[in-house]
Amino acid sequence: MTASTPPTASATVSRAPGSPGSPHSPASRADRIGDAALDLLVERGMRGLTHRAVDERAGLPQGSTSNHARTRQALLETAVRRQVQLEARVLAPDELPGARTGPTTDGEGEATADAGAEVATDAGAEATTDSEAKATAGADAEAPADQADPRLRAAALADALSLALHRYLTDHRALLVSRYELALEATRRPELRTFFDAAGSAFRDPLVAMTAAAGSPEPERHALSLVAWCEGLMFSCAAGSFHAAVPSRAELRTGFEELLRGMLGSR
Repeated sequence: MTASTPPTASATVSRAPGSPGSPHSPASRADRIGDAALDLLVERGMRGLTHRAVDERAGLPQGSTSNHARTRQALLETAVRRQVQLEARVLAPDELPGARTGPTTDGEGEATADAGAEVATDAGAEATTDSEAKATAGADAEAPADQADPRLRAAALADALSLALHRYLTDHRALLVSRYELALEATRRPELRTFFDAAGSAFRDPLVAMTAAAGSPEPERHALSLVAWCEGLMFSCAAGSFHAAVPSRAELRTGFEELLRGMLGSR
């Protein structure tokens, strides 16, 4: 891991410029309530999440949060729903290979190409340049989707996942803290557990599909292994023993490549 000192989790969940809840665009009342709820979870934990506190944090008239979410369960569901919306902007499922047809640029201006983009053809190889990535993507695009080389799909998947995970770890640490607060509360509330799991399917299902496209004979199990590796790394960097050192994107890509190579073997 790179011995760097990343930004610490602040009391405010970071939001993408121009997105609802950011300083650059108006937010709906539901988004303001959700944003305030997540901020309170980061700053005060679950005990600090009350309807009155949300009203105060969101700058809303007293009783606004109660009108929107009358019960604590409803308030927690609002927080989970907003958490998923914000995570979708960070993890960007549409950046997974096969989810789009052209290059996409993330918030820092880094281009990410489609299937086969920025792939490394050998274990431990450095990421290709943008021009090489585009050439590879173009070559792969000539073949029908169901005949694309699984090795290119696996390399593109590793590249997309490393981009998303690095973005999360470096720029959205507070969002991780609110995520863990909600996940722990879900273990004590079966009704929230059901809602929390259903919301998470927006990320799991595409990953299973992409793992299958990369040649996995057991995509459900292999996707679970990828998720578990990500979860462990995120916790270690947000609250565990590696909280002061975030791996570089190249290190994350290598880790994903090693995982996929172990799962897929010579496929």
